[in-house]
Amino acid sequence: MRERRPYDTPKRLLDIAASAVGLVVSAPVQLVTAAVVLAAHGRPVLFRQERPGRDGEIFELVKFRTMRHPDPTHQTDAQRLTGVGRFLRATSLDELPTLVNVLKGDMSLVGPRPLLVRYLDRYTPEQARRHEVRPGITGLAQASGRNGLSWEQKFALDVEYVDARSLALDLKILAMTVGSVLKREGISQQGEATMSEFLG
Repeated sequence: MRERRPYDTPKRLLDIAASAVGLVVSAPVQLVTAAVVLAAHGRPVLFRQERPGRDGEIFELVKFRTMRHPDPTHQTDAQRLTGVGRFLRATSLDELPTLVNVLKGDMSLVGPRPLLVRYLDRYTPEQARRHEVRPGITGLAQASGRNGLSWEQKFALDVEYVDARSLALDLKILAMTVGSVLKREGISQQGEATMSEFLG
């Protein structure tokens, strides 16, 4: 059962304020990024996919598209990921539209990353606790190594965040994430566009 914390309400207010400001400030960058994605990948510019949020409730995640459409020579994610896509992921520019998800309440700036819907029945009860809070654009696992970590390490950090969440921890994670993005660490697992599939 999800436990409410005193921090949860101010955290939501901070998410609303930060995402609203972020969308306004990043609008010129998003327009340029959209034009680059359109030229490199064609339409649609945005990638939309259902993901599980808090309590496993499904929502539509929105990001800039980083892959070409599948064709006979480009079928795996690693093959479909373009040079433009790799740059967008390395700099996290592909995540800017996700601020809309934060503003709507689907996500938070900080929390466990929203994974695939098909993973829901593969989690252990302890791993499933990651869904006790809103998923985040960044989280403790992302700030601690991104896709350089194993699934088990990621989920342990997700649950650690659920239990220890606070304003101080969120600010620490955001600062760590900036450092990780600048260093371009842990962007993808070897041989994968991001991570290998979680099989449980």
